[in-house]
Amino acid sequence: MLTILALASVVLLGIVPQQSEAIVIYTGWERHALVGSDIRLSCSFFSWRWTSEDVTFSWSYRPDGARDAISIFHYTGGAPYVDNKGPFRDRLEFVGNPGRRDGSILLKNLDYTDNGTFTCDAKNPPDIVGRASSVRLLVFEKVPIQAGVITGSIIGAVLGLLLLIVVIYYLMRFLVARRVFNLSVSKHGKKGKGKEGSQQRQPWRPPPVTCLPLTS
Repeated sequence: MLTILALASVVLLGIVPQQSEAIVIYTGWERHALVGSDIRLSCSFFSWRWTSEDVTFSWSYRPDGARDAISIFHYTGGAPYVDNKGPFRDRLEFVGNPGRRDGSILLKNLDYTDNGTFTCDAKNPPDIVGRASSVRLLVFEKVPIQAGVITGSIIGAVLGLLLLIVVIYYLMRFLVARRVFNLSVSKHGKKGKGKEGSQQRQPWRPPPVTCLPLTS
């Protein structure tokens, strides 16, 4: 019975992947560039192992609107290899440092047709289990305002509008309350003056006439 349990444990441990075999790959999320400029696409990884001499990096490219990706670069055996038939055959340079887990590439003389998604995959044997990471490249004639600036402007405008609405609301309440108060004071004032006038008003009487005696 113990033998069966031991064999079952060995089998289960062999099936469940160990944490030390995982590798995490990092790239940017989105990059913007101008037509005719160069841009560096970064790729690095985290691994539980020391950097292997057999470390590899692979880059693929899927143009906007396309379904399939094509391989454009591969680093293996200590040497970089650029695809000699792809769209970046004369415009791609390896600028990474594999010893520091850096598989970055440099794209030169960008054009509108370079818009698309670039995916980096890395292996650090025996750590080979991991998900590739992708970065989207957008090429413009003029670099647009960053999304964060736009979002901040929108949030600022909304907050300013809300603040203005609150100020107008309390101002209207103040004006209405003041109007009601003035009407109330005016009404009570008229009533008081009416009573005072009725109390002070007396019927008019002609002044008495004094008759002087006639002298001869």
